[in-house]
Amino acid sequence: MGNLKRRTFFKLGLASAALAVFKPSRASQLIEDSTRVTPPKPVVISTWKHGLAANENAWKVLQAGGKAIDAVEKGVRTTEADMSNRSVGIGGRPDRYGHVTLDACIMDEKSKCGAVAYLEGFMHPITIARTVMEKTPHVMLAGDGAADFALDYGFKKVKSPLKEVKKEWKEWKKAHTEKFDKPEINSENHDTIGMLAIDADGNLSGACTTSGWGYKLPGRIGDSPIIGAGLFVDNEIGAACATGLGEAVIRIAGSHTVVELMRNGHSPEDACRLAVERIIAKHDDLSGLQVGFLALNKNGEYGGYSVYNGFNFALTTPNQNELIDAKSNRNW
Repeated sequence: MGNLKRRTFFKLGLASAALAVFKPSRASQLIEDSTRVTPPKPVVISTWKHGLAANENAWKVLQAGGKAIDAVEKGVRTTEADMSNRSVGIGGRPDRYGHVTLDACIMDEKSKCGAVAYLEGFMHPITIARTVMEKTPHVMLAGDGAADFALDYGFKKVKSPLKEVKKEWKEWKKAHTEKFDKPEINSENHDTIGMLAIDADGNLSGACTTSGWGYKLPGRIGDSPIIGAGLFVDNEIGAACATGLGEAVIRIAGSHTVVELMRNGHSPEDACRLAVERIIAKHDDLSGLQVGFLALNKNGEYGGYSVYNGFNFALTTPNQNELIDAKSNRNW
């Protein structure tokens, strides 16, 4: 009987030690995961109201049994081709000197990724970014090098800025004579579409594309084409993307931070909230500093959070198709 008690005690001790390896929150998360009802897949989420139209085209790929990487590319191409959009694609606002420069990146379930930055005069930078991923050993090409690469692979140049956008820029330039005027980052100048998807096979991918701040300094590149800042995918855990003030996102490697927080057991929404709180803690002045994060985990659960209210995201699942207002830390 004594030996049995000793063996039982030893087994219980091992079990307790195994749980002690994890932080309490992680251990409770593991228990919670065992009883959680997994949402139906596939799932696609994307930033802002223009994400509704983008999701519609991404969903066609997913509904037909297609891969998440194809869905996110097709989805954000919808926004790039929208000539009424002033923060994505060649319909976007130019930099201070009148040039519309585009940034984009894409990442798949195998951690393969591609990006272009400071690219001018092409309709679909996201597809050029994917071509960089698939046809080169590099991750990012920029400026003239990215343009030459695009031409070599058969992408056609298009004229930008649009006539009406150029007119607005000329009017802006007359009223702004300082070397740099900080652009206002809000729901009307949110500068990106980020999209995340999980397909029927449970694989994750993401895409992000932008024309950046309206009237930015020439040469400025934000977070959107930077893997780990504007977008990050880890197929074991989840994916995240960012929108808003890119410089603030870069400073905390925002999307990578969100994914790592999910790795530590946090829900997608809580991971986004904690990343936002980290940004807030690192800035003395939050005036005009809007940042929003979106996250999607391996279970198909999703969430978003922003510094200020006004950030929303489009959600499409087998049971839902709607625009959701994300929670925020504070009001404007």
